Amino acid sequence: MAAIGIDYGTSNSEVVYFDGQQHHYIKLDPTLEAANKIRSSVFIYYKDDLPVPPASVVEAKVAQIKRTISEQIDKAKDNYYETQDPREKKLYSNKIDDLRAEFHNLPALQRKAIQLLLKDMTVEDIPLQRLVETGEFAFGEEGFKRYLKTPEKGRLIYSPKNFLGANLVAGQQQAFVGLIAKQLEFFRLSAEQQLNQSVDTAVIGRPVKFHGTRGQEGNSQAIDIMTQAAEKAGFSKISFLEEPIAAAYKIERTLDKHTNVLVVDIGGGTTDICCIKLSPEKLANLDRQQDVLSVTGTRLGGMECDKNLIKKSIAPTMGLGMTTQKGLPVPPTFYSDMCAVDDIPKLNNFFSEEYWLDIAQTKSMVKEPKLLERLQVVQEEKLSARLVNSSRLAKELLSTKDEITLPLHYIEQGYDVNITTEELNHSMQSWLRRVKGLVTECLENSEEEPEMLFITGGMSLSPIVKKELQEIMLPYLPAMEGDAFNSVCEGLAIQAAKLG
Repeated sequence: MAAIGIDYGTSNSEVVYFDGQQHHYIKLDPTLEAANKIRSSVFIYYKDDLPVPPASVVEAKVAQIKRTISEQIDKAKDNYYETQDPREKKLYSNKIDDLRAEFHNLPALQRKAIQLLLKDMTVEDIPLQRLVETGEFAFGEEGFKRYLKTPEKGRLIYSPKNFLGANLVAGQQQAFVGLIAKQLEFFRLSAEQQLNQSVDTAVIGRPVKFHGTRGQEGNSQAIDIMTQAAEKAGFSKISFLEEPIAAAYKIERTLDKHTNVLVVDIGGGTTDICCIKLSPEKLANLDRQQDVLSVTGTRLGGMECDKNLIKKSIAPTMGLGMTTQKGLPVPPTFYSDMCAVDDIPKLNNFFSEEYWLDIAQTKSMVKEPKLLERLQVVQEEKLSARLVNSSRLAKELLSTKDEITLPLHYIEQGYDVNITTEELNHSMQSWLRRVKGLVTECLENSEEEPEMLFITGGMSLSPIVKKELQEIMLPYLPAMEGDAFNSVCEGLAIQAAKLG
């Protein structure tokens, strides 16, 4: 039996096996050059027709049809008693008999109810739990490409991890258990196939604080969902390790003496920081909590930068900042709701007919309605996830270029937006202030000073982030070189090897 580390991320996920000497990366997405990484989003879809509605919904529709038939019977009876013409009486009598027969033909009523329900139903009308129970699953780039090609066939959950600590309504918790179980089972089976042995143990990375506003209650809910999902996915032994501590376990193997290290892990959805005592003498120790000097974190990751860049550089070309003929601003909430790919209720509201009417009404009151037409296309065609993904790509390109042209031709033919590094920098400032506030909090809570700095996570590759943290905020700390993308999962695999 083998034990694996699973870095279940906001943007990407990874699985690693550590044999005691070296790490083995499990290939998860063959369409990517770095096949060990897989996009965390999931597309749940239907190849053909939508599923038959639940029995309770069909029963309610049958009851509605029966009420209509009853009203028709009563009306036919009234007409029967009011008419004096024998031929008309015969017609109404036959109609009453036919309606009564229809009223009592339950199989036919059920077929009619299902037909009526499916006639106007779209995939958005299907509750998430039923979607998970009845739909097909596509992971990684395959899923994202399916979504881009046929968004009407299913629903893209852009970042399942971001919902785990949120206030989930009835049925949604179990929906996410089922959804994540499918992903974790895919990870487990991929590992078993490539390692040629059974996998029963997983150490799963977790942020210090899951994305959400419910504090410890949200964190407990998130761990409960992940635990249930892992059990459903076939793991018999499951444990969790805070992601910055996992990264510390990885870099500890490069040290030759006791060192206090400040680990800053900036991922897609959260920023997590710890100050920890590391030593090559403690490599075999299983419990290291006594070595953690301080740890903190919050839901503050790279996805927020993607959204901020949209508001700074893209939304103005969609009407943000314009005023109506009455001098009122175009509602800024149009654009924050447009970007809410990690908030299902808010995004569903943005995709509603009522929201379309709000945009249309505003469009009729501005001097440049064409700009709001772009917003309306995003709303009508449900392009929010694709737009946030475009912003992420722009952010990554601007790490090596001073200016780029971002093509948004899926919104409008010839629609290009020029974005500069200066604009990206400006859009990141409020986010950076909060990140640096977390670093300060972690340092203040540590009884000992760090001697080295290690920055990891996808956002650690940003020159803007490096400059702010290494050169401006912490110039006195030597920076350790390491793998920005793999250090957390490699640390999780190291911990898993101790448990396996």
